[in-house]
Amino acid sequence: MAISRKDPKGRKLREGENWRNDGRYSYRYTDVRTGKRLTVYAQDLPELREKEKQIAKDMEDNILTDGAIKKMTLNTLFERYMETRELADTTRVSYVRAWENRVKDEIGNIKVVQLLPSHIKAYYAKLSKAGYAYSTIKYIHNLLYPALEMAVDDDIIRKNPAKSSISDYGKTAEEKEALTVSQQEKFMEFVKQSNVYNTYYPMFTIMIGTGLRCGELIGLTWKDINIKAKTVNVDHQLIYKNLGDGCKFHISTPKTESGIRIIPMTQEVAKAFEEQRKINFMLAKDKSIEVDGYSGFVFTAKSGRPLMPNGVNSVLYNIVDAYNKTEVERAKKEHRKAELLPKFSAHVMRHTACTRMAECRMDVKVLQYIMGHAHIDVTMEVYNHIGELTRIENEIARLDSMVLNS
Repeated sequence: MAISRKDPKGRKLREGENWRNDGRYSYRYTDVRTGKRLTVYAQDLPELREKEKQIAKDMEDNILTDGAIKKMTLNTLFERYMETRELADTTRVSYVRAWENRVKDEIGNIKVVQLLPSHIKAYYAKLSKAGYAYSTIKYIHNLLYPALEMAVDDDIIRKNPAKSSISDYGKTAEEKEALTVSQQEKFMEFVKQSNVYNTYYPMFTIMIGTGLRCGELIGLTWKDINIKAKTVNVDHQLIYKNLGDGCKFHISTPKTESGIRIIPMTQEVAKAFEEQRKINFMLAKDKSIEVDGYSGFVFTAKSGRPLMPNGVNSVLYNIVDAYNKTEVERAKKEHRKAELLPKFSAHVMRHTACTRMAECRMDVKVLQYIMGHAHIDVTMEVYNHIGELTRIENEIARLDSMVLNS
């Protein structure tokens, strides 16, 4: 290949610059970070020199200029980021699935060095318009941001384009309201008196009395229950997911150390466990079913198979529907307005348990421990909410007193 120190227009070429017989210009240099000899190409000299300026700036700022690095897409960066993380199998599967479903084909093919804050903001805006909740967009942001932060640390890019981009995109999640004392009593009494649902009464009593997460509840085995010491040992949970081996039950460890705890039982909870053992015996449920070495599950279906996570919610929804139908009929006969129960989930049962304990002014640190909250802020939200309601009730009571005394 013939090389000239001047181009066809007579312009002097600098060190490393060349004019090629195919009409293009090239600039060859050494990346000081890697020691690699690299070459960039351009159709004309002004374009080449703009590239040279960018290369000089990148090297001055210690940014890698390797061509392979420059071609790295966001998808490739995420794969590289995941290789650096020590994660539980369930968490890893959730992260990868969220990326593949939400990010991969949306902005995943954009080169990391070309990714702008506007790309990410436009992507979040698109998710928001599609009706995704803020919590979902935040979850995706928590995958994007650290991956791009790693690219900054690795000197691939100067700034993280995901910084300050989450804003207020997405719908505000509906606040999960705890059941009132009255709603809780009506629900529990209905279950207790029902010929269809009364076998679930001990389970609901335990849910309200311990505040267990749904996965912790259905994962309990009789080895975790010490009636004599009145304690419930929580060091695992049961999940139903596809971890690469098809959808099936798996035992998972808590995400944080605070999830591992020993919960003391009240007398009522201890009695409920004893009642549950009798129910299991009378129904002759199979105790041999094993999941990852765990067997003898406390709460099972008729087959002895552990309850499905969504199965608990289905039972709750069915009971509420049954209660409300009965209540509507009763209200018609009594010529009054029906007092219906709201549709609620196992998570609301947990929130209700936390609320009842907070209403009893349980020490906040003790409540944080029982609930397995990693951060006390979560526990304090319940206390603050109760405090606000108490203040409102006190003010209304004071207003009533003033009216009566006037």
